[in-house]
Amino acid sequence: MKSIEKLKNIEGKKVLLRLDLNVPLLKGEIVDTTRIDKVIPTLNFLVEKKAKVIIISHIGRPKGKIVKELSLKPITLSIKEKIKKDVFLLTKNIFELDPKEIFGNSNYNIALLENIRFYPEEESNDNEFSKKLASLGEIYVNDAFSCSHRDHASVSKITKFIPSYSGFQINTEVNALNKITSEIKKPVTCIIGGSKISSKIKVIKNLIPKFDNIIIVGAMANNIFKYKGLKIGKSIYEKNFDNIVKEIFSYAETNNCKIFFPIDVKVGKKLNDISTEKEFLEIDNDDIILDVGSKTLKKIKDIIDNSSTILWNGPLGYFENVNFSIGSSEIAKHIANKRDKIFSVAGGGDTVAVINSLNIKDEFGFVSTAGGAFLEYLEGKVLPGIKALN
Repeated sequence: MKSIEKLKNIEGKKVLLRLDLNVPLLKGEIVDTTRIDKVIPTLNFLVEKKAKVIIISHIGRPKGKIVKELSLKPITLSIKEKIKKDVFLLTKNIFELDPKEIFGNSNYNIALLENIRFYPEEESNDNEFSKKLASLGEIYVNDAFSCSHRDHASVSKITKFIPSYSGFQINTEVNALNKITSEIKKPVTCIIGGSKISSKIKVIKNLIPKFDNIIIVGAMANNIFKYKGLKIGKSIYEKNFDNIVKEIFSYAETNNCKIFFPIDVKVGKKLNDISTEKEFLEIDNDDIILDVGSKTLKKIKDIIDNSSTILWNGPLGYFENVNFSIGSSEIAKHIANKRDKIFSVAGGGDTVAVINSLNIKDEFGFVSTAGGAFLEYLEGKVLPGIKALN
């Protein structure tokens, strides 16, 4: 990818900047500004170079229709506050927008197009829409790694019509993921959780030949317990998955990768229950497994202590209930405390939420805000947005 750092003599030039500003909103107020914070370096770079910046982004899934509640107006105000520069929201229909109109005689140097997903042509990757978008600027910069697994007009096809570059954030994301998948410092360990093993089976299979340890936690570990003949009460699990679990263990053995799973757990009768630690033999038929037990925590910490690289995706339990958040919190803090000895990469919305709740984001080697793109990259897939920049 050609990096934004190679851009020279761009004073007065119009730069189309694709960002992922899909932040959580509550009654029109931004709840978490993490995604905005991460792209400020790229914005500041372009501002310092005296470029005229046209930001392209989205919020939510309006499915090609104008949805008032999904306007980017709150984002405009947040960016203005963070970079101390005027930013204005362009609400005019893109098909009717004349590039000369965007800045006109105003003193503004930063414009934000209204939610790009208000246009059905965005998600259909429409050729004419991509060409129209490209005509609004002279240079295109993609700094939205978390959107780069989408084959959308403003992410991939636009690069056919305009000189294109990668931003600082997308470079950082790709470099961090390359470091744990291609330039690995061994031993390397993956802690992977979530509700369904089917959603992450391709990730696990892709990482097994490269990693020394894979620790499967969260509800997806219930499939392993079931395969091993252990009691899981009324915990959720995926049916007809024994062959997949058997295949994982066989593939791991062939590639000298050790698969670990919880050896004790914490249960409740319902999601908002108190926590009770149990061995598998003690689990009742109406118990739900909602966190890892103390023996498991000790085992995971020991594995971390003997690792040089850590990848973490997915909480260890139902962290939304503080009674079942101990596993996730303890592991997050343990990895953070090893920051001088371990290169750590964490990704996925729930994992980032755990880290942010403890205010230890800066103690990790890299924390990715990407969800689908993060997992697809780990699966070994070629991301359309990345491919388009190569």
